[in-house]
Amino acid sequence: MKENYQVIIVGGGSAGVMVAAQLKKKNLQLDVAIIDGATEHFFRPSWPFVSAGITKLENSRKNMADVIPDGVAWIKKYVSSFVPEKNQVVTEDGAKYKYNFLVVCPGIKIDPELIEGLTDAMDKGVVCSNYTKPEHALEVLQNFQGGTALFTQPATLIKCSGAPQKTMYLAEDLFKKTGVREQTKIVYAIPGDRVFGVERIRERLMQVIDRKDINVRFFHKLVKVDGDKKIAWYKITKKWKDGLYPIKKDEKTVLDSDIQYNYKDVEVSEKDGLFGIHFDMMYLAPPQSAPDFIRDSPLSNEHGWVAVDQNTLQHLAYENIFSLGDVAFLPTAKTYSAITKQVPVVVNNILRLINASGLPEGRYNGYSCCQIATGYGKMIWAEFDYSLKFTPNPFLRTHLLIRDSSKEHWRLWLLKRYIMPYYYWNKALKGGDIWK
Repeated sequence: MKENYQVIIVGGGSAGVMVAAQLKKKNLQLDVAIIDGATEHFFRPSWPFVSAGITKLENSRKNMADVIPDGVAWIKKYVSSFVPEKNQVVTEDGAKYKYNFLVVCPGIKIDPELIEGLTDAMDKGVVCSNYTKPEHALEVLQNFQGGTALFTQPATLIKCSGAPQKTMYLAEDLFKKTGVREQTKIVYAIPGDRVFGVERIRERLMQVIDRKDINVRFFHKLVKVDGDKKIAWYKITKKWKDGLYPIKKDEKTVLDSDIQYNYKDVEVSEKDGLFGIHFDMMYLAPPQSAPDFIRDSPLSNEHGWVAVDQNTLQHLAYENIFSLGDVAFLPTAKTYSAITKQVPVVVNNILRLINASGLPEGRYNGYSCCQIATGYGKMIWAEFDYSLKFTPNPFLRTHLLIRDSSKEHWRLWLLKRYIMPYYYWNKALKGGDIWK
């Protein structure tokens, strides 16, 4: 195995393979290597459909060997550290690989230990997540017999902030199909003050929440999960107004409407300043963080993520290092759609530097898209940039004749369900631009 490469890419996920494929497509002579010890490659945007019984997990999986681009070396190891002053990457077996340019995109770490009790409860019994085991989530949703269905997410950054909602909306349809919806109270407990940061999308989603009769509990920070007793404990991070209360204690209680929307009277315990929601099933996005070898590296900032310029995606301290995808510190959602816009920027910047042309004028503007299924056959594309302005992609109007992707549309569902996976395996991973 060689020890020196022009470009080393850390991570063989969507970002890593796409960067490698586009680099080789534009410069066949470029010496590129991907370092990743994983033997399988997944298209994770399909996993909410797995937990809803719409597709199979197997459809989202391929062998890593089958997606590594032709002419790209695959170093089947995991990275343990970086020595940027020497342009070196160190793998877990102590081997050192030297680069001219480094691309860091190892993905995100699922980190249930950040919430007390979650490691023991995760993916067991009625606590489920399609971030980890979508097939178990499907089993839980199909076997649910009614009661309190709790959907929640952590206060940390996560892959696609809209993902927990899409599972909840699909589950509501599934509960109708299995005949338990009338015996079910759906609660959505979130740490923030709104269901989505983009105002236009928030308005649309609140209409969906009204239609589906869902109770939203704002300012609920998940701090502990008791899997045995089936209680999720929350700290309410907003002080409720004088004379009001976040839950009903009796018939005279007046609720704080900033905390409760469309209130459902489910069992809640109070202890040590925390509120414990009793559940019959719980779906959650688990806490997530940068991988340990990133957090402990000289590439990370004080938050533990790779420190990059948000427009050029170039490292703030090392000009021959770039980062993109989930691990890059960027003020936008961590989605596959964001990666599709970040990859060309990284590729073009590296090629410009190789050719001593300097960085190009083109920049990444923070585009991301949370594709939110609002029911079977219905989809919203929540597209936005760094300003959190709704930013529809011209591709949708040109190719699907969709004038407003913030509205529910069946063609967006078809695009997500069928076209995107096909484009991913057959175009994106082979160096093509899926938006053309």
